[in-house]
Amino acid sequence: MKQQPATVSWVAPTTVELNLPDADISLTSNFVRGDEADALMSTLLSDIAWEQRDIRLFGKTFKQPRLIAWHGDPGASYTYSGSRFEPRPWTGSLRWIRDSVSAATGHPFNSVLLNLYRDGSDSMGMHADDEPELGHNPVIASVSLGAERVLTLRHRHLNDQPSRRIPLPHGSLLVMRGPTQHHWKHGIAKQRRACGPRVNLTFRYVSTPR
Repeated sequence: MKQQPATVSWVAPTTVELNLPDADISLTSNFVRGDEADALMSTLLSDIAWEQRDIRLFGKTFKQPRLIAWHGDPGASYTYSGSRFEPRPWTGSLRWIRDSVSAATGHPFNSVLLNLYRDGSDSMGMHADDEPELGHNPVIASVSLGAERVLTLRHRHLNDQPSRRIPLPHGSLLVMRGPTQHHWKHGIAKQRRACGPRVNLTFRYVSTPR
């Protein structure tokens, strides 16, 4: 008998603006309500063709410490960490959450990078989403599903600015706008405390050939 996801009482979304210099960042809790977030997480785990790619650091080749997938409109190719991604088509679930994020932010998105953190040993290094195809002052909208992980933010130029640690709960939406990518790096560190899987969907708009 297939186990049904637990029903979670509905809680209204709550948005908080993060007070950081040289940044425009907001975090919305309960953006995807409990039962919908559970169902979306389950669907993505089973339907997405997850892969683990190689990356080169300091002249050596390593496996990325997480699984990834790239979906989007035709022509919405993306290059980062030395890898080029050609988009797979939107699935019904991805199209639904993309449209929800676009309606909430007022911005169009033509692609999404999915990351699957299998447990606490999977991670994302410190980086900025500042690739040329994202344009100037890109809007990056990130939906988190599953186990809560902590996003670390570190200023790229001001050494007197302390790092910030932002918990990203199940069903939350983090939006980074304006100059954020020019001045801040972000990442997900490994953690020793045991945790379950987490899926992160990072929506963006990439320039496509005319």
